[in-house]
Amino acid sequence: MFSPHNGSRSAASTPMSGLSRRRLLGLSAGAGVTLLAAACGAGGDGSDSGDAKTLTLLCEGGGKIELQPIVDRFRQQTGVAVTLVELPYDGLFNRLTSELAGANVSFDLCAIDSVWIPLFAGKLSPLDDLFTAAVQADLFPALVTEAKTGGRFIGMPVWTNAEVLLYRTDLFDDAAEKAAFTAKYGYKLAPPTTWDQFTDMAQFFTRPDKKLYGTDVKGKVETEWLAHVLQAGSPGVVLDDAGAVIVDNAGHLAALTFYADLQNKYKVGPGGAAQMDWAAAQNLFNQGSTAMTRFWAHAYRQIPADAAVAGKVGVAPMIGGSAGVAGIPGPWYLSVPQSSTKQELAKQFIQFCYDNNALSLDTTLGLAARKSAYQQYAGKEGFEAYGPLLDTLDASATRSRPAHPKWQQIVDSALIPMLQKAVVPGADYAALLASARTQIEGIIQ
Repeated sequence: MFSPHNGSRSAASTPMSGLSRRRLLGLSAGAGVTLLAAACGAGGDGSDSGDAKTLTLLCEGGGKIELQPIVDRFRQQTGVAVTLVELPYDGLFNRLTSELAGANVSFDLCAIDSVWIPLFAGKLSPLDDLFTAAVQADLFPALVTEAKTGGRFIGMPVWTNAEVLLYRTDLFDDAAEKAAFTAKYGYKLAPPTTWDQFTDMAQFFTRPDKKLYGTDVKGKVETEWLAHVLQAGSPGVVLDDAGAVIVDNAGHLAALTFYADLQNKYKVGPGGAAQMDWAAAQNLFNQGSTAMTRFWAHAYRQIPADAAVAGKVGVAPMIGGSAGVAGIPGPWYLSVPQSSTKQELAKQFIQFCYDNNALSLDTTLGLAARKSAYQQYAGKEGFEAYGPLLDTLDASATRSRPAHPKWQQIVDSALIPMLQKAVVPGADYAALLASARTQIEGIIQ
């Protein structure tokens, strides 16, 4: 769900409004808007199936950025050229849907968003031999679980993301602000770790007369609220492991109350929460209009040099509820279509991607899938977001979205409309969740 995975050139001029919420999630693992323009051989009409020294890989914008240095090294070491065919998010989904339904495909590998795994699993080759005990131990647990469907592994994670907490150090480190906060709340001002602390600090920094708000409340995207659902101790989000609808359980209600009350009760975000998406929230923070934002970790390195907050941003793990810290991972996977004629060479490349996963961290996007890759960079200057990202992804309550083929329909038809209604004063949270339950049950039946 990589989206927002949308960096910007400047806080004021970024053309993000044209990016859909789905595309942002696609990048969620994602890339900045300016990065999406990078050519990857857009379109492409397939691989040269007769050439044993070539592979063709379908990818989205983030895939080009992440995979290029690995592709270059693979060619240097093996002589095999991998052609990256870049398509827009919806275009990639449509092409995979069309070609995987037939007996022949024009590509040898594909990068797939995690939410597509349940849809395409039956058309992808098993990769069980690549998932050794050592490999699984170096991947985040949620990614290992998500990669397996029907008792087999069908995708190797190549990069992942999660929301962390970005905050303005010029406010949090200011002596006068610290003294005032302690005098009012009775404890020290520091990056919040709990819902209560987050609420206190969001209220403290909300100063509409100075065009400053404590945080944003994103009514137009579901991922952030779902992270809070896990933090509240729910055994899953929306659906349980057996596929039963649990969207109205105690964890979902507690998370919705916390999330929507920030807007409705405490008024710590600017108006228009029902239309607030990743792009709008990112721009607000970069402009200095919010003191904190819960956002995808990659965005830390993509703060424009001319942004109001440039050089004044700290990073902490995602906040936690009664179950502690939790996030919703936004991974992408590499898979091999069953109808590919280059099965072994394609698997060789996937293994090479795993072995050289750290190469992707030095890209402008800078995301990986292996714990050891993030650990290798976490202590380096400019990569301060990786420590908090590691803590969030490795948290015991972190879980993937349900592996259901109708998940996107559930999001678009039930979850987003429900959230948009919830961030309006006077909303009945329990009633909204009960209505969402009925709607979701109708979708999955």
